[in-house]
Amino acid sequence: MKIQALSPLRQRPFQPLLAPLSLGFTFKPSFLTPTKHAPLHSSFILCSRSSHSVKFRPSFATVTEIDGVVIDDGDTEPDLVNDGENEQGFINIGYISSVHGIHGEIRVKPATDFPELRFATPGRRWLKSKVLGGQSIQEVELEEGREHHGLKSWILKFRGIETVEQAKMLIGATLLVTKDDRPELEEGEFYTHDLIGMRVFMKENGTLVGTIVNVFNSGANDLLQIVLDSSFDMLDKSGKSKSAGTDVSGQLVLVPFVEAIVPDVDMKRREMHITPPKGLLEINLRFDDRSKKERRQLEWKERKKFQKRLIAAKKKLSEMEQQHVFHGYQHGEKDQWSLLSDQIVGVNSKLLQEALQSLERPAKRWKVAELTSAIEAKLIYSIQLSEEYFSNGSENKLVKDIQEKGLKLVSEGKIATVFLLNEKEHHGSIYDSNMVENEAIDTSIIHMFQKIKGHVSVPLILVSSAQQIQSLRDLFTSNNYFNFDAEKVWFLEEEKLPVVSSLPEEQNKHKILMKSPWEILHSPVGSGGLISLLSKHSIADNLIGMGVEYIELCCPSEQIGGGNSLLLGLINSREAKIGMQISPTIDDLEKYFDVILSLDFVKKLQTNKLQFDAIPRAHSFVEKVDKEWVTVTTSTPNSFELSCSIYSSLNACSLDKVCIVEVRE
Repeated sequence: MKIQALSPLRQRPFQPLLAPLSLGFTFKPSFLTPTKHAPLHSSFILCSRSSHSVKFRPSFATVTEIDGVVIDDGDTEPDLVNDGENEQGFINIGYISSVHGIHGEIRVKPATDFPELRFATPGRRWLKSKVLGGQSIQEVELEEGREHHGLKSWILKFRGIETVEQAKMLIGATLLVTKDDRPELEEGEFYTHDLIGMRVFMKENGTLVGTIVNVFNSGANDLLQIVLDSSFDMLDKSGKSKSAGTDVSGQLVLVPFVEAIVPDVDMKRREMHITPPKGLLEINLRFDDRSKKERRQLEWKERKKFQKRLIAAKKKLSEMEQQHVFHGYQHGEKDQWSLLSDQIVGVNSKLLQEALQSLERPAKRWKVAELTSAIEAKLIYSIQLSEEYFSNGSENKLVKDIQEKGLKLVSEGKIATVFLLNEKEHHGSIYDSNMVENEAIDTSIIHMFQKIKGHVSVPLILVSSAQQIQSLRDLFTSNNYFNFDAEKVWFLEEEKLPVVSSLPEEQNKHKILMKSPWEILHSPVGSGGLISLLSKHSIADNLIGMGVEYIELCCPSEQIGGGNSLLLGLINSREAKIGMQISPTIDDLEKYFDVILSLDFVKKLQTNKLQFDAIPRAHSFVEKVDKEWVTVTTSTPNSFELSCSIYSSLNACSLDKVCIVEVRE
């Protein structure tokens, strides 16, 4: 079907889109042979049944090739994967976080216990990148690599990558080797991928408990996450028999993977037998003891509430002349209409309006170079520190006094910490969107809280993707909230906004783009979205009621783990509104950010509109043309992702109320 008005774009009837990856340089791609299944398990843990710490090592992920494009097929259960002759898999050994220098070198964050083998030995490697909702894998040749000790990363040089522009095209890609390259295990060691999907039985009577769906590392030992079988009979938390009609099917329990509790593991039969102590399995269960009638009444009330929200959301979108979003109701089935309703209710129409309006009044966009210039011009107060300070401390009396003041404020509970766990997917942060989300959360959270375990009196806000929220809750529950006060921990889904067309419609109206007839195309707002979240959930008011005066916002990495007492002491000493830690070696402020805001300033930001940026992107989308759904795709930018940085708050604050900790090499 051809549409004259959209002649530069390729159109076809709506169907899933696949397209090869364009990396901006010339080399011959090496695609894999077709496979039937493609689990998303792109990392694994080397497990052993002991009390010793275990090592994390990448796992393999199988992929599928369709029409010359290699993609992931989705969440296939590991025990359903058919390792046929034509199936080939990979091991994730790291991901490309940034460019290094001007000669086409890239920086890799390792996900392997064998960095010398993986990064210093020349030879073939593969890159996995996201392409229009799918995955593309291409072969590259590693020429040389060296370790960057300061940033705990490796600097690699690939054949054919000679310029910064070519190297930038690789950022965000996952580096792979073939699964045949996996080291052989010693007796008593297991790969996580091989454990997932195994059935679990009680050793004493052979009763089926359930199936392993994940494996976490909790520092001392590994934890098996088991989904209970509906036939399994167990007690509730109080030790009483569960009520008649109570179904444990789908409930998740955690079992330590130690020999005393898991004495038998049969890899051939894919079974294991457990001898859990009394009460272990019941510890995290949530039984619903309400009658069927009570549950039906509650469901009916919830449906009525949702209908009211849906009507209000439709009205808002209609006022914004976005009625095309409703076209999916004319097609499809009940489940698809339900999906569309969820999508419509989920649109933050107020924030969307603010974002579109702010595009008409561009404001100053802050970068490291501009902040450095403001410091040199003495417009912003700063103190300078070397990287050595973070390992050895400082003998400077002023610095020591400032840090002691910050530590005192932390101990008094005057600051709350916010971790953006999914920020921008994620410019070198420890959260890699290409990893299995549950495992990425688990290992990173534990590492992070080992660093700030002395700050458990601090209120904690975790902002993450919708897919990670429940995993985060389960992880905190199973680890006794890492000694944090459960009443002072919030789990928030990251703020998202619809992707809009870059060519405005009539009256300068940008059109919301649809991923499918029943799904709105979204993108994360960015660090500035936190202000909207705090307002939406009334968290700022709750924190003020707790006596909190400051809020720290950071995208955690190896360098940043929250609890920046020096920055807190500085902002308090200067009676400033904004404090931030920057490094001139990092040109993008969103890569590793650590910002502290006073809560009274946060309240001001909730009533003042932050500045949004329209990031040009090439997105495939569907639209209804002459009663037919067509897919529109292009290789050139055709849409805007609406992004807001927390640094845009600088435009709402006098520079004499800003202070900076500047870290230099």
